Amino acid sequence: MTERPGLRTLARIGVLGGVSGGLLGGGTGVITVPSLARATTLSRAVIHGTSTLPNVSAAIAGSTVYALHGAKVDVVAGAGLMAGGVIGAVVGAKLVARIPEWILKALFVFVLLATAAKLLLSAAGVDPSAGDALLPDGVLSHVPSVVAIGAVVGFVVGAWSAALGLGGGLLTVPAMLVLFGSELHVAEGTSLMVMLPNALVAATTHLRQGTADASIGFRLAVFALPGTVIGALLALALDARWLALVFGSYLVFIAVREVVRAVRNVPKRRMKKPNPGPVPQVCVGG
Repeated sequence: MTERPGLRTLARIGVLGGVSGGLLGGGTGVITVPSLARATTLSRAVIHGTSTLPNVSAAIAGSTVYALHGAKVDVVAGAGLMAGGVIGAVVGAKLVARIPEWILKALFVFVLLATAAKLLLSAAGVDPSAGDALLPDGVLSHVPSVVAIGAVVGFVVGAWSAALGLGGGLLTVPAMLVLFGSELHVAEGTSLMVMLPNALVAATTHLRQGTADASIGFRLAVFALPGTVIGALLALALDARWLALVFGSYLVFIAVREVVRAVRNVPKRRMKKPNPGPVPQVCVGG
């Protein structure tokens, strides 16, 4: 493990992160964050911040591929998600060292498992709520309401993704599926479109405040470009049912991984607790 991994290592991390982002309509962080943690001695805050740079590449390449192939995006919900996400990205990047990670992780795991259940049921053809939106039709037909709800969701996604170095797709896609009843390809295309301004703001903020390694981040961003193109083309080629199976299985994997890590870290946190100082002894009578 070194502070500055070699070019081959960064190429592997960047390309795989790009494939993940393009395939799942999100950022590269699910690959880049754990990979940088293993390959470098950078602090956790810097690792999260550095991972926002290849997210910019993933957003540009992924949304371009979707646009060139005529994929639909939800412009109305996307506008709200963008507006809220830009503000949330600044907040998340500023608070990266202060946000209680257990709260974010608990919410993260819950959203992942709930969405995975819906996707896997849909892939099996037994999802009773397939295509149904949680929001009533009256709200969905009212543009200002959709934009406002999208802005609230976008703020949460932006803050969460900027703090953890993720693209936000793992929350944006589930939110669009559940709240707005979007089709999976539409949700992924919209997520990539929304991710661009969020990632730009998050990366800029991290670079300015020193919580990102520019040298590593820019190299990852270059290598993420071809990976994202491959991932996005694969996502568009897959039938919606197969894509739901892939995405749902991946969400389960990520959720289980988060729970296992949390359980493993419990003994470490206990060991780090300061030991109480020696109890002063009082001598009586001499």
